[in-house]
Amino acid sequence: MVEKSMVFGGFTRNPSHHALMMFPCCVMFRSTTVQMIDRIAYLSGPPLQPTTTRLTFLSPSSPFLFKLKPTSLFTSSSSFFSLTSPPRSTMLHHDPLVSDIYATAISAIVALSFLRLWQETAKRDIFDQKLNRKLVHISIGLVFMLCWPLFSTENRASFLAALIPGVNIIRMLVIGLGIVKDVATVKSMSRFGDYRELLKGPLYYATTITLASIIYWRTSPISIAAICNLCAGDGMADIVGRRFGGVKIPYNKNKSYAGSIAMASAGFLTSIAYMWYFSSFGYIDGSWKLVLGFLLVSVGTAFVESLPISTELDDNLTVPLTSILLGSVIF
Repeated sequence: MVEKSMVFGGFTRNPSHHALMMFPCCVMFRSTTVQMIDRIAYLSGPPLQPTTTRLTFLSPSSPFLFKLKPTSLFTSSSSFFSLTSPPRSTMLHHDPLVSDIYATAISAIVALSFLRLWQETAKRDIFDQKLNRKLVHISIGLVFMLCWPLFSTENRASFLAALIPGVNIIRMLVIGLGIVKDVATVKSMSRFGDYRELLKGPLYYATTITLASIIYWRTSPISIAAICNLCAGDGMADIVGRRFGGVKIPYNKNKSYAGSIAMASAGFLTSIAYMWYFSSFGYIDGSWKLVLGFLLVSVGTAFVESLPISTELDDNLTVPLTSILLGSVIF
């Protein structure tokens, strides 16, 4: 039986063996085409490079570009965060100095806005004075720490950030010494409405945040532990202790189990939250080892705060000092 054949584009195509005939021709045609393209590319510019498929949504310099890495709780790596990146900042201007000035202004506005809010609630007696004071205590330092990524990676950034609580140190001094009268500030920050109280707890509070910004900054877990235990830990200890502190600690009748547990829990959980927050910017490397360290610091600080000596000393002094000392040993 004679098989029919046909000529198509210069190629002999037979129905019984067209695949065998076409494949070499196609390969030869493709090879010739590639050679022609390479010659044209050589004359017109650098050689063509092999392309690779990438899912790129942002430029490599983008502050929101993360590197993905596989992690597991059971791998040898102690890190459990899937988002890591080199240290970076949210630049507000192409000039780092101008960007830091903008960051300082924004951080000051945010902190001052929260302070004004609690001053108004104190003036209008919306909350009990002791509760209002603790709301100031909890929020101001934590909100200020949220603004740290706004600053550049320059060395001066920490000093510019420290200007904000540093100015508050001066405010506490001039009001506490009676040089300037500020009823709203005294009412929102003092226990009994005495302006001289601002020379103790509030002054220690502002000093702690200032020194933590300058000395440890956002790359150290010590600053996270000190500020979180001071703000969230000590603040929640007082709020929970007053409401649920019926069962007192045997060695200190002024402290309760509920208050101490609340302090350790709040300080620890807040530290973990800020560890995740700063690790997403690449300032620290979040790990289970760091989690354990924060737990030990929070529990140790809560224990020291429950001792009888804490009744004689101000919590705003003992809590950050204990956190810094324990953190220096653990981290």
